[in-house]
Amino acid sequence: MCCNAIHPSGIFLCREYLKGPACEAIHLTDIQSSIECDTFIPPVDFSVFQPWYSSFPVIESNIRHSFVSFVRVRKSVAETHESNGKESTEVDTKNDKFETENFSFLPKMVYDRHEEYQYLNLVEDIIRSGAQKNDRTGTGTLSKFGCQMRFNLRKNFPLLTTKRVFWRGVVEELLWFISGSTNAKVLQEKGIHIWDGNASREYLNSVGLAHREEGDLGPIYGFQWRHFGAEYTDMHADYTGKGFDQLMDVIDKIKNDPDDRRIILSAWNPSDLKKMALPPCHMFAQFYVENGELSCQMYQRSADMGLGVPFNIASYSLLTYMIAQVCDLSPGDFVHVIGDAHVYRNHVRALEEQIQKMPKPFPILKINPSKKDIDSFMASDFKLVGYDPHQKIEMKMAV
Repeated sequence: MCCNAIHPSGIFLCREYLKGPACEAIHLTDIQSSIECDTFIPPVDFSVFQPWYSSFPVIESNIRHSFVSFVRVRKSVAETHESNGKESTEVDTKNDKFETENFSFLPKMVYDRHEEYQYLNLVEDIIRSGAQKNDRTGTGTLSKFGCQMRFNLRKNFPLLTTKRVFWRGVVEELLWFISGSTNAKVLQEKGIHIWDGNASREYLNSVGLAHREEGDLGPIYGFQWRHFGAEYTDMHADYTGKGFDQLMDVIDKIKNDPDDRRIILSAWNPSDLKKMALPPCHMFAQFYVENGELSCQMYQRSADMGLGVPFNIASYSLLTYMIAQVCDLSPGDFVHVIGDAHVYRNHVRALEEQIQKMPKPFPILKINPSKKDIDSFMASDFKLVGYDPHQKIEMKMAV
């Protein structure tokens, strides 16, 4: 965002206009290549504006650039001062509540590019024309096979806004996976109950794991990530140094051989499937390095569009952010590939309500920059800025 021909008074006028209430949106060409210039457009005030849409970077004439649209979500410092007659030095960013609720002032071609519409449109398509199928839970589904969504992680974080997503649960579950734990009680003690249904005595008995202690989920995600191939005994055993640590191998390859096409993280271990309370749904991730950015493509064999997918999008996007920071890279893309994308029949009404809601800007994720070890992260190291979703929508988990 620079120019050699703008008079200083023009920069002043530009800055003043960006502060003014008439400026509802900013549309920029973000130049990411080094270009000689002596005058810069004022930076966007992220306490007032948030990204709505950012195109994926392209290179033309050796210049890497993207197109970014920002929308006003709050008053500026100047407006706050004028409206209350009191001096103010900063906007209260601790309050994530937007002062703008409707963003339909955007041009339709920009408005419709909000990445949440990938999810909403897929849900609507499944409800309208999905195949009716039976499933192991007895609930019944509407299903589509072979779907893809792509999220740009460079400017904001894809946490859905048409309903409130349980962010604390996303963070704690991912840290639990990374730790290699298979004990659902670890999450329960933190008030996270997303695995309770698959860890109960009744459920474990029903899937042939009556010998397993309640809460012991078997060699699921975290165990496969950190101890692939090790013999699983129970959730209390010490597996230090046992099996193959796929996660550390991923990090080592990204750091030392970033062009490797085998940077893979797999939770699918056929020899262990019968020992698991639930075989992995999000089962396979591949990482890719380009232009100092880390991208991730995840394959999910089975995707509960109502409850699971919003969580999965956030979880693997967060994992990409974390690994990127550990490897001194920036986050790039998250590509979500789904095999059986389904809507449970008892979720249809709730999802029909959700797809009628208008998306809001995705939040911005800030991570403690001092953390460079994948095992050192804590929940307090992650801060969402500007997450103001619609209300929570209740849906019952099919077990």
